[in-house]
Amino acid sequence: MSLIKYEIFNTIVEYGSLTKAAEALNITQSAVSHAIASLEKECGFPLLTRGRSGVRITVEGERVLGYTREILRWTELMNQEISLIRGAEVGTVRIGTFASVSTQWLPGILTQFRLRHPGIEIKLWEGDYAEIEGWLAGGAIDLGFLSLGETTPYETIPLQKDRMMCILPLDHPLAHNTSVSFDVLQEQPFILPKWGGDNEIERLIRMHAVKLNVIYEVAEDQAIMAMVRNGLGISLLPEMVVQGHTDEFALVPITGEPYRTIGIACTSLGNLAPASRRFIETVQEWLPQFN
Repeated sequence: MSLIKYEIFNTIVEYGSLTKAAEALNITQSAVSHAIASLEKECGFPLLTRGRSGVRITVEGERVLGYTREILRWTELMNQEISLIRGAEVGTVRIGTFASVSTQWLPGILTQFRLRHPGIEIKLWEGDYAEIEGWLAGGAIDLGFLSLGETTPYETIPLQKDRMMCILPLDHPLAHNTSVSFDVLQEQPFILPKWGGDNEIERLIRMHAVKLNVIYEVAEDQAIMAMVRNGLGISLLPEMVVQGHTDEFALVPITGEPYRTIGIACTSLGNLAPASRRFIETVQEWLPQFN
């Protein structure tokens, strides 16, 4: 079985479409179809199902996909090492990221990275925490930015503590407090951030054993801020999320100043490709400038 067939199979799963996979790989759709048909013939069972809504991976295909991605990952690692031996830096790093990192950090990080390592391509996958962890587990990405919990199945590098803040309308009675406790929060109409997975806001609420007056559950940070700005309730958000919006509503620290820890996660720090190591180095060098 050839590597190009593996790459085509992986790209189809990534994009959910033969047409989009062909565009991404800069080959014809007929070449994509032929490669998959050939790979399925070699395997002896269907890897994909085609329908009006697009292409979906079969149960058998899921079992093969993990091995496919491992083969591609180790091939990429080997090629990068060969390039380094020859004195060149090339490769691809696939990064999982969530909204506030994409907005606040990545523009500066990527600018610096491209200046230092122009031969290395960065591919970004944006999602919530649960999606990023799934991509790591399935081998779809090399590195993932995450809010680090007490336990994680991945190897991690902590990067920065990010305070949790109470956000309130500017004319709210609590807007000028120096801090606000969870006992006080219980008395207020609350907009609950509902991100994917077990997020730090929900863990914090459970830790304090409080029952908040939740009137809305909202996934989008921008929507939460707009609702608070219009007086529909108060909420909790990490400080990094609200940067650039501090004149739109009041920010009050939570009593005890709880925080989330943002870090980079991967399946194995020891087996990282050279390009991935360069990316981590750039992140660690850039962050002190941001702060």
